[in-house]
Amino acid sequence: MDSMYWNKKIETATRDELRKHQLQLLKEKAKYCYDNTAFYRTKFKSAGISPSDIKTLEDIQKIPFTVKNDLRDNYPFGMLAVNLEDIVEIHASSGTTGNPVVGAYTTNDMNVWQELMARSLYTTGVRRQDVMHNAYGYGLFTGGLGFHYGAQKIGTRIIPVSGGMTQRQIKIMKDLGSTVLCCTPSYAIYLAEAMANEGVDPRKDLKLKIGHFGAEPWSERIRERIENKLGIEAFDIYGLTELCGPGVSVECNKHNGLHIWEDNFLIETIDPKTGDVLPAGEEGELVFTTLTKAGLPLLRFRTRDISVIETEECECGRTHSRMMRITGRSDDMLIIRGVNVFPSQIEYVIMGFPELAAQYQIVLERPEALDVFTIKVELTEKTSQSTQEELNVLKRRIRQKVQNITGLSPIIELVKPGGIPRSAGKAKRVMDLRSGKI
Repeated sequence: MDSMYWNKKIETATRDELRKHQLQLLKEKAKYCYDNTAFYRTKFKSAGISPSDIKTLEDIQKIPFTVKNDLRDNYPFGMLAVNLEDIVEIHASSGTTGNPVVGAYTTNDMNVWQELMARSLYTTGVRRQDVMHNAYGYGLFTGGLGFHYGAQKIGTRIIPVSGGMTQRQIKIMKDLGSTVLCCTPSYAIYLAEAMANEGVDPRKDLKLKIGHFGAEPWSERIRERIENKLGIEAFDIYGLTELCGPGVSVECNKHNGLHIWEDNFLIETIDPKTGDVLPAGEEGELVFTTLTKAGLPLLRFRTRDISVIETEECECGRTHSRMMRITGRSDDMLIIRGVNVFPSQIEYVIMGFPELAAQYQIVLERPEALDVFTIKVELTEKTSQSTQEELNVLKRRIRQKVQNITGLSPIIELVKPGGIPRSAGKAKRVMDLRSGKI
């Protein structure tokens, strides 16, 4: 094992080698899905194609897309490609909008997932001598166990603390010498706030040096807040329950996009409205095909995540394509008074004001005919001591900045520190209370 790479041969393979490897796996997986799932057999026949029509990587465009509702409609095991007895572990996303999305793993799927997570952690500098504080939730959610399995493969000491009990988490980090923090970015900020309230200085009192943050969108400005408050280097990691969980892609220390492990996933970028494939370098919706998954393989799965793919070799020497930070989700786009708005645009504005904390909520209501667009945002401790006149000026500045970016003029509510509910899991950023919303 190279000191920089978990698997140098794979991570630095040439683009031609990767594409050749992908094509072989794509041909095999297309036939595998056709032969073993009624769902894909029907998909292929309805499109008038057979697995033998997949002769080049570009031929993947002949295969219809798979969407999240396909998994929900076939809940729980309608899309399995193996006998249920061959499934050794099951995970699932939340079912708050219907049936949950099931992730089903064979023994080999588990081995691949563990390998990908070990590779991802190693890429960010996690080593055997580290102590991982894993504050992702353990259970059906893939986060907790995904990180656990990867660290276990490396031989890293693991503290499986899961979520909640924040004061206890801080004590454990301090007493057990945690060097790596794994959790959602919103919970990292929450931990930093709790440390400040308890008089704990992360730089002096803790040994943290690396943070792995994912499971929800976050911006560069959130990264700056986390790094400044906790004194660590923060890394973005990406994954979906549908694909394997975390471990699909990860940042290296150059922080110039997340390396997609292309020996296991084939990535496309499409126009979210037309479905047309876009060239590398153009922003669009990410579409993944699982090349090595056996239990519940997916062909051309639409993630709804909006990003840009870069294929040039990274300064770190890795050749796998990089996905730039997710800018939003095509299904998270808000239509407010006929205007398309992404929550990430609002976060960008808020993070540009040092007077504001990182906690905010977008509240949408429609008491009559017109949408009421409100942004609630917390003040920092220092700013909360400002005069009402100073706060009114701050409101006007925020409103003007939002208007410049979105064309809309929202109501700005400035909330005292701690006034917006916290969560150890994913942050609830949008409250859409409109009846008959678009």
